[in-house]
Amino acid sequence: MRREADQEQLMTYTPSRRDLVASAAGLIAAPSALAHPARATGRRAPPGFLWGTAISAHQSEGGNTNSDSWLLENITPTAFKGPSGDACDSYHRYAQDLDIAAGLGLNCYRFGIEWARIEPAPGMFSEAALDHYERVLAACHARNLLPIVTYNHFTVPLWFAMRGGFEAADAADLFARFCGETTKRLGPLIGMASTFNEANIVLLRKVLPRFASDAAAQRARDMIAAAKRQTNSPAFSSMLFGDPDRISAVMLDAHARGYAAIKAGPGDFPVGVTLSMQEIQGVGPNNRAAQAEATMYGGWIEAARASDFIGVQTYSRLRIGDRGLLPPDGSVPLTDMGYENYPSAIGACLRYAAEHIGKPVYLTETGIGTTDDAARATFIEATIAEVAKCIADGIDVKGYLYWSLLDNFEWTSGYAKRFGLVSVDRRTFQRTPKPSAHILAAHARANRL
Repeated sequence: MRREADQEQLMTYTPSRRDLVASAAGLIAAPSALAHPARATGRRAPPGFLWGTAISAHQSEGGNTNSDSWLLENITPTAFKGPSGDACDSYHRYAQDLDIAAGLGLNCYRFGIEWARIEPAPGMFSEAALDHYERVLAACHARNLLPIVTYNHFTVPLWFAMRGGFEAADAADLFARFCGETTKRLGPLIGMASTFNEANIVLLRKVLPRFASDAAAQRARDMIAAAKRQTNSPAFSSMLFGDPDRISAVMLDAHARGYAAIKAGPGDFPVGVTLSMQEIQGVGPNNRAAQAEATMYGGWIEAARASDFIGVQTYSRLRIGDRGLLPPDGSVPLTDMGYENYPSAIGACLRYAAEHIGKPVYLTETGIGTTDDAARATFIEATIAEVAKCIADGIDVKGYLYWSLLDNFEWTSGYAKRFGLVSVDRRTFQRTPKPSAHILAAHARANRL
């Protein structure tokens, strides 16, 4: 991987800190200025509607060596099909990524800041890492992209995982400390933020286990056991593989404390939470749909009500019968991830969020894992149609962000699954927009639903 300084020399935008703060204040105060004028017929999106993409730090940046995931990807045995390695090298090539997003006519960019880089050792905050993310935020503003920051997207510092991760009693305090220290440096440049990505993802695992492979589950247990031995940390815990109930209880507290730390500023921007909100459909008499819904959301609906906005993240539906989760409907095509290609679930979840949470609603993440880009283009059009129907029915949907800008590291699937609007050569890192990217671009440039 190249040194960051070599790549940073490619950047031509070098404003003063005063300029950055002024830019952030102007952008946050008048988000409607971001909307592109309509250049085509059709229903206009509301003023200030956000068109964008989402991406995470670990999945795109590469070289996240101080994280729990890096250890788990490279240990033997592992549940991962391959390590993240250099990923898309976005840590150095973020300017290219932002140029692509801006070139597509998008007006916002959702990305993660990596806790393992910012606090590589307990209480030791890296000025270099904070400088880097300050440059990323400035680069967003220079391209008229509202920066939407995710403070935690699954990965944590290795030291945090070794002491028990989000199963440790004081984990919420440590997360709040990270949020506070980071906001002190980055807050004036942030446009919107969420504490966690899909904060209820650990609870979703409780709804899905019926179709989890026994062999895959055993590999995960063996991997965590190997991590405990290698690090001599009997309490080692990783969010995606730990105890769902213990983790969720601590994360609810961490969200509340993190929210307060971020809102303390500096900066004045909305702070919400994003949730995995798959449509739950009950099938047949005595179905357990209500039980599955309560399990999947836990206390997170209440947490979202106490936040500034809700980020809806929907990929499909879950069909629930009298014994729990049912297999996919054979009449519905599947994505490469193995779940149904069912875009109407997006509209259902936007409506659910509006009804049950009552805060501003953003579609902060949805997408399709497929190598068939024509299917991706169709999915994008179907998603926009669902958003348009919701808005027509009076639901104040404020934005649509596609997952993901790039074909990136998809956790235990490695690089086998393709969600991106842009392909990335794994050797040269060359970015190539796909035709589907231009479908989204046409809507964004015209602010058209």
